[in-house]
Amino acid sequence: MSGLSQPEAFARIRLLRSPNIGPVSYAQLLARFGTAEAAIEALPEVGARAGRAGRAAPVQTIAREVEAARDHGARYLFHDQPGYPRLLSRIEGAPPILLYRGDLSLAERPCVAIVGARNASAASSKLARDFAAALAGAGMTVVSGLARGIDGAAHCGAMPATIGVIASGIDIAYPRQHAELQAGIAAQGLLLAEQPPGTEPRGSHFPSRNRIIAGLAAGTLVVEAAPRSGSLITARLAAEAGREVMAIPGSPLDARSQGCNQLIRDGAVLVQSPEEVIELLTGFDGTPRTALAEAPADFAFEAAELADARPAAVDSLLSSVPVSVDEVIRQSGETPAAVHLALLELEIAGRLQRHSAGRVSLAGG
Repeated sequence: MSGLSQPEAFARIRLLRSPNIGPVSYAQLLARFGTAEAAIEALPEVGARAGRAGRAAPVQTIAREVEAARDHGARYLFHDQPGYPRLLSRIEGAPPILLYRGDLSLAERPCVAIVGARNASAASSKLARDFAAALAGAGMTVVSGLARGIDGAAHCGAMPATIGVIASGIDIAYPRQHAELQAGIAAQGLLLAEQPPGTEPRGSHFPSRNRIIAGLAAGTLVVEAAPRSGSLITARLAAEAGREVMAIPGSPLDARSQGCNQLIRDGAVLVQSPEEVIELLTGFDGTPRTALAEAPADFAFEAAELADARPAAVDSLLSSVPVSVDEVIRQSGETPAAVHLALLELEIAGRLQRHSAGRVSLAGG
């Protein structure tokens, strides 16, 4: 927790673990109140403006979490500390706090994500392993999600130059058959988790994990994927973040290749060798060849505008259908800062749900 006082570091963890607080609302609260300690004090009032007082996570819960992280050899990394991955910090909703084990400097090297099917073919698994070994040999760090199939093959090929991003607590191995691989990455590479220790993986955790995988890397390579798979979510998130999206083509007769072929048809870069990936990502300047989606715009607060928000007016524009924040701003007639604050209050009150690409909807829809 270097660079932060222990009370403020503890307060940051507590703020992020509080009900209805996510990465975006966490960042907005810090921007408005300056410190997590001050934001926690203000939570009840902020949520009450949208109909339900906010509340902070219990102190005892956070104390147990910090102790568990220490017991498992994990350390906390905060968004504004040295060592926080530069490319990851640029994505929408970047994780404000990560837990890690291993060599954090691996995230400072050029990173490429390799993802693909869990039920991968033997040929594609070998391809992923060979690509990862060649990319690691060229000085790159290979990022993946420790899933079966392509992910596991990529980690093995790149070891020790690999980052594993998991959807569970840092002390939970998932899938179980990758427990040894996960332990190896923690010891020789870098293991990252966003969830608190002791958290079992749930379905909602995997898209969050995928955004971290995409955010760490200058480009994402999909080796083999079905048309509807988590790998394509990672590719889409990479495109939204302004990163390269690459895919290896496959037979149209194999369902596991249809996702890659679809990506290429939609604008991903077709690659057939590690050298093509290296050439594409060397000196990446933030201008990808891929054009699958646009990155969402950033937000900013103006202090004089913070008192102008009217949650009820913003609430009336929302439904169960996700809509972009920019559209809400256009239709509300309010300043961007006023709308962002109103959305923050609705979220703390448990009435707002945030989605990818800067979209929001009413919660529970």
